[in-house]
Amino acid sequence: MKNSAPDEKNIRLVFIVSLVFKGLNALLEIILGALFLFTGEVSNIIISLTRGELIEDPTDFVATHIKALVPYINAHGQIFAAAYFLIHGLVKMVLIWALLKNKLWAYPTSLAVLAIFLAYQLLQYFETQSLTFGLLSIFDVFVIWLIYHEYRHLKSKNTN
Repeated sequence: MKNSAPDEKNIRLVFIVSLVFKGLNALLEIILGALFLFTGEVSNIIISLTRGELIEDPTDFVATHIKALVPYINAHGQIFAAAYFLIHGLVKMVLIWALLKNKLWAYPTSLAVLAIFLAYQLLQYFETQSLTFGLLSIFDVFVIWLIYHEYRHLKSKNTN
């Protein structure tokens, strides 16, 4: 019979790495939310950030799409974006911390929260056909599976 301990070690390592990526994403969302909240001129920041890239390549896919968002940014939209990114990032950061500390309550909570975020991303994907939402959704399904697997593994260790 094959020993499953190395498999569990590898799965645990992939779990930790995926949490690090989610943590970096959460940190980026918190920074972005703070920028939206504390800078009155998000439009100018976007223009400044994309200017150099567009001078170098006026057809740059990412820069042209980001710059295309500028006309849609208004005060209410900016406050909504700030709140969305800050709440989304902070919730993910707390859950990632708890998962890394093996807090059992964090596993089902993370599964529920990620399922809600995934549902929203999928709605956005089907509405916009955005590759970003599609890739994030695939990654989140994988992370949900990892969290579920780790939760079952920890619970089985605790009952033995």
